[in-house]
Amino acid sequence: MAKVKQTPLIWNKEAETMPRADLEKLQLQRLQQTVELVYNKVPFYKKSMDEKGVKPADIQSLQDMVKLPFTSKQDLRDNYPFGLLTVPMDKIVRLHASSGTTGKPTVGPYTAKDLDIWAETMARVYTAAGATWKDVVHNAYGYGLFTGGLGFHIGAERIGAAVVPVSGGLSKRQIMLMEDFGATVLTCTPSYALVLAETAQEMNVDIQQRMRVRVGIFGAEPWTDEMREEVEAKMNLEAFDIYGLTEMGGPGVSIECPYHDGLHIAEDHFLAEIVDPDTGEPITENKVGELVFTSLTREGMPLFRYRTRDRIL
Repeated sequence: MAKVKQTPLIWNKEAETMPRADLEKLQLQRLQQTVELVYNKVPFYKKSMDEKGVKPADIQSLQDMVKLPFTSKQDLRDNYPFGLLTVPMDKIVRLHASSGTTGKPTVGPYTAKDLDIWAETMARVYTAAGATWKDVVHNAYGYGLFTGGLGFHIGAERIGAAVVPVSGGLSKRQIMLMEDFGATVLTCTPSYALVLAETAQEMNVDIQQRMRVRVGIFGAEPWTDEMREEVEAKMNLEAFDIYGLTEMGGPGVSIECPYHDGLHIAEDHFLAEIVDPDTGEPITENKVGELVFTSLTREGMPLFRYRTRDRIL
């Protein structure tokens, strides 16, 4: 276990520290509401549930979730762009999308309520990493259809921090702004953090002496422990891993705390399963499986049992 460099912080004490029994009761209530909603509002889900012989009333426990069909990336493509919406389009206030490098992009529609929940989960992310309203957040995630930039932006605003919406690129300018604006938190991909470190070196900027950055929240791409150590050494900060995906609303699904012993899922908003990648059966023993998520509070396009294709131990 890594050395704890700071005291773990909590944004929403009631939600993040509730007794397990209360959490599971809340999860079941929200799962039942979600299943009822999509069954009645989304023809695709009604058809897939009917084909499995499952009705919303059959979900009487969290264990009953295995009765539900999976949702796949192909299902999203087949219903592109708005076939899985549970609200009219006039209730959608923002649209994000994945890059769509392997086909049609994955659409992320948000209602006003969805954006509020997203800001809440991202506030938890920042707080878990030790950020507060006193910080200056240098946000170098891309802005646009990609969820990273605006996701980190609204989270920083929710905790009251000053956010610099610099996006990616123009690395020399970024180094200048980080120094001039007194950035204390860096948010970007881990590979871009290394680009910034190399750029600072090229500019003869001593990061340790001339910058105040102490926390980095990095995600949106795979990275290794060796890469983490390199980023921390070169950028003089403590690095935190974050996980999210467009299908679940973007970043904010889970985050490390200062113990760096795994990621904490916002379990009142997302229900996680681990299944055998080949059979789809739940994995109960300690072996690699596929991560599956159900959104419990999304209003615009909730998904259940979404197969992420991400492997987890």
